Amino acid sequence: MASDDLFPESVKDFVFDLHDATRRSFILSEQQSLYVSTFREITSKYFPNTAWPAPSSVASECGNDLLFLALYNELTLRHLQSVKRPNVRDRIEGWHAYREVFDLILAEAPTGASSSGYRESLYLAPEWCFDILHEFLYQFQGFCQFRTSTYSSAARATEEDQGGTPGGHSAEALDVLGQNRDAWAVEAVLSYLRRLVAAGTGSGEIPPTYRFLAYFSSVTLSRLECLLGDYRASVAALDAIYDPAAPPVAVGEDMKTPEELVHGVFPARLSLEYHAGVSYLMLRRYKDSASILGGICLFMQRGFKVSGDGWGASPFNPLRGSGVLNVATACPQPCVSALNQTGQLRKIPGSEQFNKLFDRMIALLAILSHVCPGAAVDDAIASVVRDKHAGTLSKIEAGEEGYEDLFIFACPKFVNAAVPDYSQALKPGGPAVPYGRDAYKLQVRHFMNEMACHAALRKMRSYMTLYTSIGVDKLASFNDAKREDFEPWLVCFKHKMRQLERGTAATDSTKGAPSGMGSGPDKFGTAMDIHYNVAGDVVHVDEAEKTRRFETFFMKQIRTNDDILRQLEKIQIER
Repeated sequence: MASDDLFPESVKDFVFDLHDATRRSFILSEQQSLYVSTFREITSKYFPNTAWPAPSSVASECGNDLLFLALYNELTLRHLQSVKRPNVRDRIEGWHAYREVFDLILAEAPTGASSSGYRESLYLAPEWCFDILHEFLYQFQGFCQFRTSTYSSAARATEEDQGGTPGGHSAEALDVLGQNRDAWAVEAVLSYLRRLVAAGTGSGEIPPTYRFLAYFSSVTLSRLECLLGDYRASVAALDAIYDPAAPPVAVGEDMKTPEELVHGVFPARLSLEYHAGVSYLMLRRYKDSASILGGICLFMQRGFKVSGDGWGASPFNPLRGSGVLNVATACPQPCVSALNQTGQLRKIPGSEQFNKLFDRMIALLAILSHVCPGAAVDDAIASVVRDKHAGTLSKIEAGEEGYEDLFIFACPKFVNAAVPDYSQALKPGGPAVPYGRDAYKLQVRHFMNEMACHAALRKMRSYMTLYTSIGVDKLASFNDAKREDFEPWLVCFKHKMRQLERGTAATDSTKGAPSGMGSGPDKFGTAMDIHYNVAGDVVHVDEAEKTRRFETFFMKQIRTNDDILRQLEKIQIER
């Protein structure tokens, strides 16, 4: 639209009020109402399937504030890309939009000694901060997948045309990609996230917005490292959130720890714990992975009151993320803390996205329960795992395949961030995949190689659980192996199940916080549920002592009683 006279007054008022809440008043509740409710209402009324007015058209409503216009541009582009399939030029435009936002935000960030006298000039609600970063990485992931699929399509077309140049969209997309090789470069994406973390976790007085951006950048950085297959870096990226020396951050009138801040924005917590769970699984830290995934699944089961039929369908959510619902579009910050108690999560628009991610985490827990029987998972979640995957686990127990299907269903969509040589797609006989191998298949193969070792170890463990002592020769014969070939497996079993553990093995039953992400130092432990040693020609087996714990039962009954009392208090009796 060329002029601000061409769009409704409500759009002008929205831009003016949002700018005021962002740059002057800094009132959290006002900004949340505008960002959550007003934007959705105006979008559904005037722009359900079209673009919002361009930033230049609304510049007069915000005094031509460059940073606010960049934020407005990101917000409206996010909406547009949710209602239309972006082409290559849309994806390049998205990259430049995010570069502009982050460059302007970082330009106003307090640095070093100047932070003590810094005057706060920007306020973004926690939900808005996370949405920006979450969508940033979602578009990076989509661009990497688009780049790979475009290359493969062009290579196939070249092969079919016997060396001819592919026509249509593939040729145009390859040309644009070749001219913008720096777009969505992984080095730049990593740099922006790390700079945002550094800007919000340094010394001195740091405004709340930069603290929000820092901790949600840590969540996003952890997710990125997981998608790239660097699982140690994925776990290390979360250190800023669980730093015990980190000062509390002001969220409205409340003071919260960084962990409480992240947990207050449920999609951020969900992203953090899902990708941390995957990273720990790939690092062979099975108990930590089970603790994290079991904790978040239990929280979701209570919050949604999950039944066997799932949580039901819900309307489409216009501000989507990569498989994780944006709670901010339906539920402001104060209600998030009550979701676990009231079961209101199932009423949020787009909650089917949570359902999908819940199912994926349950599939990961099915793998963990089989590989590491000693992992502590709540009985309610263990029951869900059995109900959903009993057939697959039975097939694995019988020696058939099953791990690969579970992992392919449950794992994130890994990406290869390297920029390919696009000219190879136009050469006859060139590689069909730009990097020689597919990053996604590579991670699946890595996982399956690890599971292949566990297949033999699981069979050995099943026989050892039947005895308190058994001869090495006899145990070897049960496993269809010669003694000299079998003895190394006794050591291998101990080695494979020896792993680092972070914090305690239990989950905070009151908050659902995963202790596997605690701030305590890592220590070596074992994931075995049996103990054995070899003395001479005899293997002595001692089953690990199982401590019976009752607090979970009583806490569950207390919560149930609490829910019933709240429901009774709401009942109005007519006299």
